Amino acid sequence: MNIGSMLIGLFGGLGLFLYGMKVMGDGLENAAGDRLKVFFEKIASNPIKAVLTGTVVTAVIQSSSATTVMVVGFVNAGLMNLYQAAGVIMGANIGTTITGQLVALDLTAIAPIFVGIGAIIILFSKGGKTKEIGNIILGFGILFIGMESMSGSMKPLAKSEGFKSLVATLSFNPFLGILVGVGLTAIVQSSSATIGILIALGQNGVLPISVALPVLFGDNIGTCVTALLSSIGTNKNARKAALIHFTFNVIGTTIFLILLKPVSSLIVMITPGNIAKQIANAHTFFNIANVLIQIWFIKYLVAFANKIIPGDEIEEHIGVQYIDDRLLETPVIAVGQCQREIVHMAGKAKECLEMSVESLKKGDEDLIKKVGETEDLIDLLEEEITKFLVKLSNEELSKQQVDIVTSMFHVVKDIERIGDHAKNISDLSKEKINKRLVFSEDAMEELQSLYGYTLDALTRASGSFEKNNIQLAKSVYEVEEKIDEVQELLRDNDIKRLSSATCEARVSAIYLDILSNFERIGDHSLNIAEAVLDINHLNKLNENPTVNQILGKN
Repeated sequence: MNIGSMLIGLFGGLGLFLYGMKVMGDGLENAAGDRLKVFFEKIASNPIKAVLTGTVVTAVIQSSSATTVMVVGFVNAGLMNLYQAAGVIMGANIGTTITGQLVALDLTAIAPIFVGIGAIIILFSKGGKTKEIGNIILGFGILFIGMESMSGSMKPLAKSEGFKSLVATLSFNPFLGILVGVGLTAIVQSSSATIGILIALGQNGVLPISVALPVLFGDNIGTCVTALLSSIGTNKNARKAALIHFTFNVIGTTIFLILLKPVSSLIVMITPGNIAKQIANAHTFFNIANVLIQIWFIKYLVAFANKIIPGDEIEEHIGVQYIDDRLLETPVIAVGQCQREIVHMAGKAKECLEMSVESLKKGDEDLIKKVGETEDLIDLLEEEITKFLVKLSNEELSKQQVDIVTSMFHVVKDIERIGDHAKNISDLSKEKINKRLVFSEDAMEELQSLYGYTLDALTRASGSFEKNNIQLAKSVYEVEEKIDEVQELLRDNDIKRLSSATCEARVSAIYLDILSNFERIGDHSLNIAEAVLDINHLNKLNENPTVNQILGKN
């Protein structure tokens, strides 16, 4: 047996397997798009819904590790409590069994056909969902070619006395098998890859189900390594989520290790004579049964985590609420969360504007101080969101996602400028207070009328971005035109007051500056609305491009 050739074949086959999984997972993720985001956005405290979320998301992205890392990120951001996290983690364990079932189908003979079809679709598609379907098919084919390479490279093991001795040792020492599973999965960062190796060994007749099961149990503990590492540097609640993941799998492994013989007999009875299906079915049975056993004890898992890592569940965090670098594992989710963060930022800008105008009417210096603090928060949000968007833009994104991320850069800047203009108004309010200046009733009513249109424009623009509402975005044009029209009228009125000596020059200067800031807020609101319209236009081009659209003709 040439060990060098075997290791090269195994290494190359494993690489193809992992690459195929990634290509297929990315294709599924991008094809699912907004539907995948909805699952995470509507997680309820109901454990069954949380398990379903974890199952579906993991089946789509083909990685339970990525799902659990995202869960740690959500918990760290305060968007998910420990009870929800526990349910999603349990579901992730079920979702990851899909890959094992696919591998057990043994489609290696027709794998090149999938590669060919997938490649043709990718090469001749113009992007959008069609290209993602091509990626799914291509990844599926590459995955099976990798399996064939691994299986072929390990055939000589059937004649190896040394390997037979190792299998015999594992047969008498299931704890050693668990350690092998933990180690392999921790190294390759994929329980599906480890299951693939087990199936390849089983197909060559060198690994009985009784030996494969302990290794399989260890795989589930090995997947915890990624989440545990990702929890380093997070708040206590996020570390508790990672601990719950680890505890859940250790308890499950302990239970099934005690029941090793009856479980082995049951799996063999269900699928006699097919070791590949036996391993895949054992993986599925273990994870589903483990969830069914422990889902009723989530509160005790949470209590155990709170005991091991004492401290408050919620830690105050000033800054971003919805984004966390761990979400970059899944760009579709990251884009959705970034959108929520930008809406949060827009809400702060709106608060800033409202407090500024209120301070102008009441002469309240406390409100002016709050405006300054809120504007500082807006600046912080801009910095953190921009950093996140830069990292997100360096991930593998679809054309549609690239367009959205590019647009988000501009929207964030516009919102930051709105905050600046709101702060300018509060500064003018402070100047008015310090100089003991008084606006006439007519002037205050005029400012209030223009403020109403400005606030309406900002509200519509923010709402159109949040809901991706084209009609709402288009309506901002009309409001912004009204702002320009009213501003011109109010400037004329101010000149008349100056001419009739019913208004001081110092009051007029502040009044005109306030008008200018309202007008600029309207402009930036329109920019946000235009970004929404641009995104939707580009999406239509990506999904169903015509010759005229590509050429930019009507």
